Amino acid sequence: MIEFFKMSGSGNDFILIDNREGALSSIKNIPSFVEAICRRKVSVGADGVILVERSPRADFQWRFFNADGSEVEMCGNGGRCVARFAYLKGIAGERMSFETVAGLIDAELRGDDVKLRLTEPSSLQANQPIPVGDEILTVDSLNTGVPHVVAFVEELGGFDVFRYGRALRYAEAFQPAGTNANFVTVTSLHSLSVRTYERGVEDETLACGTGSVASALAAAARGLVESPVEVTVRSGERLKIHFERIDGAFRNVYMEGRVRVIYEGRLWEEAWQENGN
Repeated sequence: MIEFFKMSGSGNDFILIDNREGALSSIKNIPSFVEAICRRKVSVGADGVILVERSPRADFQWRFFNADGSEVEMCGNGGRCVARFAYLKGIAGERMSFETVAGLIDAELRGDDVKLRLTEPSSLQANQPIPVGDEILTVDSLNTGVPHVVAFVEELGGFDVFRYGRALRYAEAFQPAGTNANFVTVTSLHSLSVRTYERGVEDETLACGTGSVASALAAAARGLVESPVEVTVRSGERLKIHFERIDGAFRNVYMEGRVRVIYEGRLWEEAWQENGN
């Protein structure tokens, strides 16, 4: 059986496994394993799976998988969860760095609050007209470790995030990798609300860390907000985004918020064996 933690960062939930000693060495197909254990109601259920592995240049390295088994570069809320997991397991201290495909990530813990320094954002493009059915939606795009688009809307409560999010996720302009889609309402100079359709989950999630950062930076680029920005996500929780803007570029980007440990346990083979692993 495989030991794991279930954790939540602002409403994003993850399965975390210490794979430094080869806990998954008997699993022949990791993506299928991930997809199986992320199924809700028939297995643990989660937005993604995080594997902690050894790193020659940091406290550890991670591999992050979306619920559909796809491996991606970065996840902000997952990054906060893995930092607390590493501390609780004695893998790292209260200040740590870990290796991702997107680059080295720094983290600092204060109890259950985790502050994460992200890689520098890139590829900001504003006012891109994207066809959605018979409409044209104007979006800003940027990469905060993974690709995001941001659309500013007047009212979030009744907005059809699934329809518009799925259309943007698969829009020709963002192929072949696709993108995550964020819908934002600015509420003050230091606050906004966001709802996110996540690539790999293929649905709206209760939170998205890199999407919250993308939303804050896109709003700042338009002159709508200033650092720090408090971002209210679909779960009702709040993330705080800190950043500097130097010579027109965003630098020293941090995301801060609470991380919850939900439970720890052991996976039986029945949790994934139907997928043929």
